[in-house]
Amino acid sequence: MADYTTDKIRNVVFLAHSGAGKTSLIEAMLYKGGAIKSQGTIAQGNTVGDYNLDEIERKTTINVKIMNLTWGGCHVNIIDSPGFADFIGDILSGLAAADAGVLVIDAAGGIQVGTERYWSLLESKGLPRIIFINKTDKESADLKKITADVVKKFGKKCVAISGTLSESQIESIAESDDKLIEKFLETGKLTDEEIRTGLAKAVADGKLVPILSGSAEKGEGIKELLDFIVNYFPAPNVKTGPFSALVFKTVVDPYIGQISVFKVLSGSIVSDASFLNNTKGQKERAGQILDLQGKATSPKSKVIAGDIAGVAKLKITQTGDVICDEKSPVQVETIKFPEAAISFSIKPKTRGDEDKILGSLTKLSYEDPSFQIIRDAQTKELVVAGLGDLHLDVMINRLKSRFNVEVEIGTPKVAYKETITMKADAQHRHKKQSGGAGQFAEVWMRVEPLSRGTGFEFVDDIVGGAIPGPFVVSCEKGIRSIMSTGILAGYPITDVRAVVYDGKTHPVDSKDIAFQIAARSGFKEAFLKANPVLLEPIMDVEISAPEEYMGSITGTISSRRGRIAGVEANSVKAKMPLAEMYKYASELKSITSGRASYTMRFSHYEEVPTKIAQAIIAQAKAQKEEAKEE
Repeated sequence: MADYTTDKIRNVVFLAHSGAGKTSLIEAMLYKGGAIKSQGTIAQGNTVGDYNLDEIERKTTINVKIMNLTWGGCHVNIIDSPGFADFIGDILSGLAAADAGVLVIDAAGGIQVGTERYWSLLESKGLPRIIFINKTDKESADLKKITADVVKKFGKKCVAISGTLSESQIESIAESDDKLIEKFLETGKLTDEEIRTGLAKAVADGKLVPILSGSAEKGEGIKELLDFIVNYFPAPNVKTGPFSALVFKTVVDPYIGQISVFKVLSGSIVSDASFLNNTKGQKERAGQILDLQGKATSPKSKVIAGDIAGVAKLKITQTGDVICDEKSPVQVETIKFPEAAISFSIKPKTRGDEDKILGSLTKLSYEDPSFQIIRDAQTKELVVAGLGDLHLDVMINRLKSRFNVEVEIGTPKVAYKETITMKADAQHRHKKQSGGAGQFAEVWMRVEPLSRGTGFEFVDDIVGGAIPGPFVVSCEKGIRSIMSTGILAGYPITDVRAVVYDGKTHPVDSKDIAFQIAARSGFKEAFLKANPVLLEPIMDVEISAPEEYMGSITGTISSRRGRIAGVEANSVKAKMPLAEMYKYASELKSITSGRASYTMRFSHYEEVPTKIAQAIIAQAKAQKEEAKEE
């Protein structure tokens, strides 16, 4: 049983642009807190956080990890998250379990694209945070300048906090509370206790973001960071009542099997207890509850509200599921993972691996829900989809390193979608009377465009029982059956509302299958009348290169239908269609003599220009005809 209470728990996510030293900082904290006996390094590949083979080789965090330490009477759960945007799924998983965050900045590298991205994520979640400026021991580090840059970029609520507080720092703290600022303006002083409580409130309310600094490598500033976490970060905001928890991460351990990592939202759970997976609507039984320290696990008899732990070998539970007491089902906000933007077909190099490959891919998708496996309905190919080149590269490499499966990779495919731009109506009658029992259904429907990112919506607008309730359900079933295969070019349909508002039945021949067919056909007719278009994924791209190449690089962006969002001395930000990113790395390498690199992440969907869309649709039709002939 835990020897601490909920008010003594701190759940802290660590975020940073890759290379800022986040993993080294966590390692230094674990060592300082006595959780580990010696401090590992990235160079030696022996840190607690980065233990996967590909993380050691790439020297960067790829998956979210849980570690913990005890400091100042508090149990601190450290949530280590990836630095690259390609692994945003894991970053979102970590944020879902956090009550506060530490944003790590490289004192020499300064504010980078990842720094801004993760600040925005912390802001959107409303999480209290600290900024820790790392690597202050480096020759090129300029602490005064980087601190000023932070305040300029993220606002005056970012305040450098030192051991001895200045008058301006105390005033910033006092501004968090009306009574404190009133006293400070009258007397010019606050007691130590008033400063402490004022600072804690200001941080918790997001009115003040302390800036701390130090060097993970030299062990400088680590004690101060730990003190701040336990003294000024809030305890978990838990609910009263029976057990409930959110499963925010799944780990596939080669020896233990699948480990479901969860945060308890209310109540508590013990090993071998039964509970309800409310997302799946089925009962589960917990095995041994596990304490997590990177890849190391140890038995834990009980997990209290607010705490984080793992449990092995659950049968149906996956990332994002809500688990709870069987008698008190609960619904909570779950994790919304980004849509895959890039995909390619794969097939095993060895024929004997054909059965093995699907099971191996499925295990990888359990660990990372933003990695998807799709069986192409037209080509019958096995397709994997992810958030970017690096994301898919890592997953394919894991197939080989973990499961000893090597694959051949097809040409990258863009995850286009189909939608409509106007309203349209259709009436379709399905009638079959030859050969056996008859079939009859008539469906009147309307399709309407929805705002981008909404998905699909079905509306039952039947009055007077023109179509009986069970057959309305059949209509929805029929329409949904073509949502994933599309109508224009075989791509999923999105952002469409289908309204069934009238119809006719036959006393004998009307049945489920008849209404499925009628609704499906009617939907196709209405869809094609509603000025259908293709949508394509647009990526946020940041290209880094020496300044002398910026002119050539901006030219490549324009030639690839990109829009420049900002230019700095050594970097360009742009929004570019994913379809135009194929072989872009080779072009950059050519024009910059290998001195440029880029990162990209999914931004949003936009309409494909008409001429390009027509070519895509024509190609899809040709492929469909070829498949028929075969």
